[in-house]
Amino acid sequence: MSKIIKIYEDNPNPKEINKVVEVLRKGGLVIYPTDTVYGLGCDITKTKALEKIAQLKGVKLEKANFSFICSDLSNLSDYVRQIDTSTYKILKRALPGPYTFILPGNNNLPKVFKKKKTVGIRIPDNNIAREIVSQLGNPIVSTSIYDEDSLIEYTTDPELIFEKWGNIVDLVIDGGYGDNVASTVIDVSEGYPEVIREGKGDIDFL
Repeated sequence: MSKIIKIYEDNPNPKEINKVVEVLRKGGLVIYPTDTVYGLGCDITKTKALEKIAQLKGVKLEKANFSFICSDLSNLSDYVRQIDTSTYKILKRALPGPYTFILPGNNNLPKVFKKKKTVGIRIPDNNIAREIVSQLGNPIVSTSIYDEDSLIEYTTDPELIFEKWGNIVDLVIDGGYGDNVASTVIDVSEGYPEVIREGKGDIDFL
């Protein structure tokens, strides 16, 4: 039976964070807040959970463009090839923040993503998301929660998210109202920044 738990972003309760981490370690799916829209995520090492998310999105796992949620830039070299100084400076300026950076993937990517040349990296400016990843010890693979309603692209109310997704996922985190604007996507995989989608993140710093 799915649960909804309240976690406060200002001061995430370690016990509650631990409950989320346990669900992820068992291969569960979790809906959690970010600094943009609510995300649906799982542990990057759990292939069955990854397959389930791909199925929910109606895409083949190998072709899915999921983001990797990291807690800080120190995890980057786990899945990303060496990047140059100017690219690193861009990441340093923007993160944590409402951006997804597309970077060149390396050979440590999980088997299911081996064919992908690039990966989308997110370090949200949200204590709940970053604490979960930090305690888990590896990234969460994530995708945004869309709404079928053509007028509201993203559901912002965690109670409504739970009503809709409660029988599909294992846990919904109520971290307060979410935003309804997705992250700005910037491709830096070729060594220079190219804006793929303008979202919540300002691009003036580029």
